[in-house]
Amino acid sequence: MTQNQKQNGSIIAIVTMMFLYAMIAFVTNLAAPIGVVMKNDPEVGGSNFLAMLGNFMNFLAYLFMGIPAGKMLTRIGYKKTALAGIGLGFVGMLIQFISGVEALEGYSDNVIYLIGAFVAGMSVCLLNTVVNPMLNLLGGGGKRGNQLNMIGGTFNSLAGTLTPMFVGALIGQVTDKTDFVDVNLVLYIAMAVFMASFLVLVFVPIRDPQVSKVTAATKLEHSAWNFRHFVLGAIGVFIYVGVEVGIPGTLNFYISEADVAKSAWTTSIANAAVIGGFVAGTYWLLMLVGRIIGGAIAGKVSSRTMMIVVTIVGMALILAAMLIGKENTTRMPLFTGSGFEMQVVPVSALLLVLCGLCTSVMWSCIFNLATEGLGKYTASASGIFMMMVVGGGVLPLIQNGIADTSMGYMASYVVPLLGLAYLCFYALVGSKNVNKDIPVD
Repeated sequence: MTQNQKQNGSIIAIVTMMFLYAMIAFVTNLAAPIGVVMKNDPEVGGSNFLAMLGNFMNFLAYLFMGIPAGKMLTRIGYKKTALAGIGLGFVGMLIQFISGVEALEGYSDNVIYLIGAFVAGMSVCLLNTVVNPMLNLLGGGGKRGNQLNMIGGTFNSLAGTLTPMFVGALIGQVTDKTDFVDVNLVLYIAMAVFMASFLVLVFVPIRDPQVSKVTAATKLEHSAWNFRHFVLGAIGVFIYVGVEVGIPGTLNFYISEADVAKSAWTTSIANAAVIGGFVAGTYWLLMLVGRIIGGAIAGKVSSRTMMIVVTIVGMALILAAMLIGKENTTRMPLFTGSGFEMQVVPVSALLLVLCGLCTSVMWSCIFNLATEGLGKYTASASGIFMMMVVGGGVLPLIQNGIADTSMGYMASYVVPLLGLAYLCFYALVGSKNVNKDIPVD
């Protein structure tokens, strides 16, 4: 193969991974806005904890699929693993569509929806297992690998920005009569996207960047668990994903509540569910902005330095939001999908939305720091990494359990606050590779 052919193949692989990055966010961010529908189901009784179960099931799949995904990556390669993930995504969307069938009554529609969310979670776990190590390896690791992951993250954030807005606008006014059938259009689109993606990827030539280094026959004398910086990084991923999802997910429920809709916060946007979707969408939009900035400077600024700065700023924003009462309001521009509209919101909501700028670069930084120097253990490490993404379901569940108590919503943000404190520790101390004596070639 000529140098020009290799370069063209790398470009095709990079573009394909960027598209898969967007699909991951699209599927993942369906859970929180659909949770608003579930929350208003009379059977659920307005519980934030139960409404977050869809998100929990989505991330619970990572716990079961993380290790198998890493093994699939080693045995069947990146392309076939991605195809398996896309196929599962279609099945997950189909099951969620079935949950809207009118013949289903009582808890049955909620249970079927949760099963669909779990299958969809298996899909994004496989896709995440593919895109992160592949972009890191295609970039040659280091700053360039981190930069490619951040650029991919911009596509992820764009899909994450539009999804809650689209679902919120589609649902409209949420009542106890609102059902899963009201979001069928989103599921139609999702199934069509998965089907088209599968057909396209079948014909896209992708060469595994590690194909000559790691195969099913490769002897692994050690494990990724033998590297301290990876172990602490895996814990960091568990915490980070919980922080990233918990901040906008809980804020969406907070803004969407009926008493909020009747307060002085609302202006020209009369629907609380729509406002909640726009607030969450603006958070994801800022993540997009942060990743664009991060992608531009990642070639010059180390992952460690970036993590230290954003975790400190993130902790300051959350602490300020917790201390400022909800009666203190301000006007902020909410991204509505087609433009911006000024909206009166609590100052605390504005501060939490700004956290999107901080969380935007954390995923790629943690992945880059945790897998640096792993060599042939990278593929298996990615599987473990994906398993720890279950934190995106666990921590928001804990956070919303606190929100259901008399302590309320703002007190529940102690969960992401403590999470950022750990991530700051990891950047300062835990990310150093102290196991360089282990051979990785």
